[in-house]
Amino acid sequence: MLQARLDKASEDVVRKIIHVDCDCFYAAIEMRDDPSLANRPLAVGGSAERRGVIATCNYEARAYGVRSAMSSRHALKLCPDLLIVKPRFEVYRSVSREIHAIFRQFTDLIEPLSLDEAYLDVSDSPHFAGSATRIAQEIRRRVAQELHITVSAGVAPNKFLAKIASDWRKPNGLFVITPDQVDDFVAELPVNKLHGVGKVTADKLTRLGIRTCLDLRDWNKLALVREFGSFGERLWRLAHGIDEREVKVDSRRQSLSVEHTYDQDLPDLEACLEKLPALLEEMNGRLQRLDSSYRPDKPFVKVKFHDFTQTTLEQAGASRDLDSYRLLLSNAFARGDKPVRLLGVGVRLHDLRGRQEQLELFA
Repeated sequence: MLQARLDKASEDVVRKIIHVDCDCFYAAIEMRDDPSLANRPLAVGGSAERRGVIATCNYEARAYGVRSAMSSRHALKLCPDLLIVKPRFEVYRSVSREIHAIFRQFTDLIEPLSLDEAYLDVSDSPHFAGSATRIAQEIRRRVAQELHITVSAGVAPNKFLAKIASDWRKPNGLFVITPDQVDDFVAELPVNKLHGVGKVTADKLTRLGIRTCLDLRDWNKLALVREFGSFGERLWRLAHGIDEREVKVDSRRQSLSVEHTYDQDLPDLEACLEKLPALLEEMNGRLQRLDSSYRPDKPFVKVKFHDFTQTTLEQAGASRDLDSYRLLLSNAFARGDKPVRLLGVGVRLHDLRGRQEQLELFA
């Protein structure tokens, strides 16, 4: 019965998806532009003296345990010889545009996830007789030859598996999962590799004796929904290799925010509240630069405490004035009640363009 449903799903939608992920993108560009940086532990990020954070690092640094989002100070403790350079985002954006220009020579169906990774749908691409594997090989070759950095790629029938595949042989690797390999590949996959499974969910799955997708398949959909709510159905589908999400060409903003990491911890709520007006002024300036197809919606705040734990709080129906953000921040701070290293304020965005298109459809 299950196999019949899977066969029907594959008959309904047969896709060829490539996930391309640059290898330590920022660090790779720095090493490319300054060859003396190669073969030594290198990170791109903020200064340790100014409570900076690592944006990315090369594989030599990762061997010491250095990771992105780690404080620069801690990174230097792990690797005293680590060289931390300031990010050059304009350069990274320029290289990203060049990579996307290569993508567009093979397909217009491109969904950027960040400057250094994207999904490509090449299902109908005429290049290389429609071979997604050969297209991925050519993209990797072109990026290496023209831009002198490496990218890893995954090829699979859906986005979920393509993203896993791109990480399978990093760095500078290519991994392909063909439709007839999906069932066996997913069965052996650890559940912590599934999209959306964080530490809390992974721990709960382990307590239930679920370590691989094969274990997950012993549970029916209803039982998983009882344990994990609406995410239970998603778990069931991923455990069977099903992911029907399309590559979204026009990725619209869902929120706008600003945040700031402070040189010294903010010791208490009063110190945090003092920082709000400046943050809101910067956020409102960015809101004014948005086009008219967006409408600001729910306000939210983000608080990262001195121990790197963090919380985000939002409220539907609240105003975007100073008093509303003060209340949100007060409630968010109470969740940790300890010194704060980072504050952020933001607003969810309502996409008016999508609403207009629906109205035109039914007019």
